[in-house]
Amino acid sequence: MRYSNFFLPTTKETPAEAEVISHQLLLRAGCIRKLTSGLYTYLPLGLMALQKVAAIVREEMNRAGAQELLMPMVQPADLWQESGRWQQYGHELLRFKDRHGRDYCLGPTHEEVITDIARRELHSYRQLPVNLYQVQTKFRDEIRPRFGLMRGREFVMKDAYSFDCDDAGASKSYEIMKEAYHRIFKRCGLRFRAVEADTGSIGGSYSHEFMVLAETGEDTLVICNDCEYAANVEKAAVVLPDDDTAHAEPVPLARVETPGVKKVERVADFLGVTPQDIIKTMVYLVDGEPVAALVRGDRQVQEVKLKNALGATEVEPLADDQVWKLTKLPVGYMGPVQVSIRVVADQEVMRMRNAVAGANEKGMHLTGVNPGHDFTPDVVGDLRQITIEDQCPACGGSLSLTEGIEVGHIFKLGTKYSQAMEATFQDADGQEKPFVMGCYGIGVSRVVAAAIEQNHDEHGIIFPLPLAPFQVIILNLGLKDEKITKAAEELYMALQEQGVEVLFDDRDERPGSKFKDADLIGIPFRVTVGKTYAKDGQVELRNRATGETELIPFNEAVATISAMIRDGLAQAG
Repeated sequence: MRYSNFFLPTTKETPAEAEVISHQLLLRAGCIRKLTSGLYTYLPLGLMALQKVAAIVREEMNRAGAQELLMPMVQPADLWQESGRWQQYGHELLRFKDRHGRDYCLGPTHEEVITDIARRELHSYRQLPVNLYQVQTKFRDEIRPRFGLMRGREFVMKDAYSFDCDDAGASKSYEIMKEAYHRIFKRCGLRFRAVEADTGSIGGSYSHEFMVLAETGEDTLVICNDCEYAANVEKAAVVLPDDDTAHAEPVPLARVETPGVKKVERVADFLGVTPQDIIKTMVYLVDGEPVAALVRGDRQVQEVKLKNALGATEVEPLADDQVWKLTKLPVGYMGPVQVSIRVVADQEVMRMRNAVAGANEKGMHLTGVNPGHDFTPDVVGDLRQITIEDQCPACGGSLSLTEGIEVGHIFKLGTKYSQAMEATFQDADGQEKPFVMGCYGIGVSRVVAAAIEQNHDEHGIIFPLPLAPFQVIILNLGLKDEKITKAAEELYMALQEQGVEVLFDDRDERPGSKFKDADLIGIPFRVTVGKTYAKDGQVELRNRATGETELIPFNEAVATISAMIRDGLAQAG
């Protein structure tokens, strides 16, 4: 492609709306343009990168035995009502009516549609297992779209669905997809980890997220320094050490005045204790009802764990005025003893002895609080956020925290959708049984953004070779020199004949502008044909990722560049 004919509107200024580096560089490099909040047009350069990701995904899905189809983006409400998600999914589901008054939605995911296909077309165990996938545009009505392609309302996704006879078959399908995902993200040239994750609104019993490691990630990951354990903080299990307080002698419960003292740190200072001695009471609205969640004073409630412990659909923290309105309990002085609302306690709280807690009366706290004696929670479980002071739940080793960007998520769905929608097959004994399902998603457009978050510098994008829109950019720095121009044209044609994807910068621009644009758009290899060719018959070859530059003879350039690209792609997988 000749740059002079290529639609590539780059900009020097960083758009004020762009908060993260991928959003900034995708706009500056002419990859995308905003239509409205959360909706973007993919310009040619951006679309080429997107298509590179999609091609890798398709190759590996096909290699794993999956088959591609394409389902409608518009979905009828009755399917979602069958599964029970029409109300459960929340406001991200964009609902609307057609001209006949029938309810529809724009598909954020396709579990219901694929299950409907299976129940219509798959009738016997002899037809199983089956894995069907698509690469398609999705829509989720995000309350606050941000970060460009990282969290838009419309995005490109690969979603696959497996159907098996039993749990053993479903587990095998899950492992096949897990291996395929490792190959996909390795081939994309990304540094990533597969981590245990919460199943969220999709449902199911087991899931892994594939996270690209990047400082700007929206998710915090827990990684063991001694084994392969990795999990999202929402899922990371807290394993308690041996209890050395079990035999502590209880002291009598006592009320103490703590006027104007609400925060944990201030209560600790006032009473001469530590935050670890205090039971912290947080109030949440759980499916419309207030619930008191208890953690140790130096801990934080992990809301996803709380939601799962209670089997809830929605959990949200209550503001101070809402707490008083719903419970008539004073914020800062709440505690679990004789409290009037439902109580759920973190497992660590149940080990506390002679603790401090709010007395449910303004300006008053209790000392000598002993769980199991002075109060009994309705539910006890792992509710708190894990920390680096905790032990690895797999091996007992030390932990570290890092940031990540979710680019893929795989689920063992079980029979959640097949039972709800009466999707069954006939087994070898002639019995009707529900399909055992799996679900496997990749954010194709998000992979492009995540790759940039992980691969950039102060000058622009550094595309991994497998995702680069072009593999090589040739700069002609002698447009008015017939010899230089002829050599640049010959190199352009020769590389194309070798199957190399080339962008030929033949614009009548200053060399500085060409260099800056080449760095901005992040093409892996830059070949400069200029004065060194006119003088010594050499061209300059620069590796965008390493910054290494070398002079090579013109007559060796095609072979050298082709070999570097072959080696780079082979190294990626």
